[in-house]
Amino acid sequence: MTYYENVFIARQDISQPQAEALGEAFAKVVTDLGGKVTKREYWGLRNLAFRIKKNRKGHYLLLNIDGPAAAVHEMERQMRINEDVVRYLTVRVDELEEGPSAMMRARDQRDERPERGERFGGRFGGERERGDRDRPRRPRGDEGGAGKDAGVGNGGDL
Repeated sequence: MTYYENVFIARQDISQPQAEALGEAFAKVVTDLGGKVTKREYWGLRNLAFRIKKNRKGHYLLLNIDGPAAAVHEMERQMRINEDVVRYLTVRVDELEEGPSAMMRARDQRDERPERGERFGGRFGGERERGDRDRPRRPRGDEGGAGKDAGVGNGGDL
């Protein structure tokens, strides 16, 4: 059999259990036609790069499929019909990835990062040192140097 990875985006209006139920329904289509879904991951409600059908966010789901092309074609046909599916992409791969996908690993690494200020014992995490309080601040914007009119009327050679 051939291996496929399918990622689809469901509308932001549906709930997480409804999005996961969509994934189960598409997995059932594949299994009914002789395929097997080896992994199903819910990546969460994420921002879209641009608006798609008036949606700014979407529920992302991944399906790893081991099955015939006919099963994948039928699943994609049902995704086109379903109004809750905003976009989908199916890619044929040489082998299926074991363990969590790159998206899930990135989420785990984000969760394990130390909070701001914890990394260096609070010294560099936004807290100012004792002597910084007395030090004057540099002016921002046009006040301290070359502003938007710098260089105008200086009589330069053209």
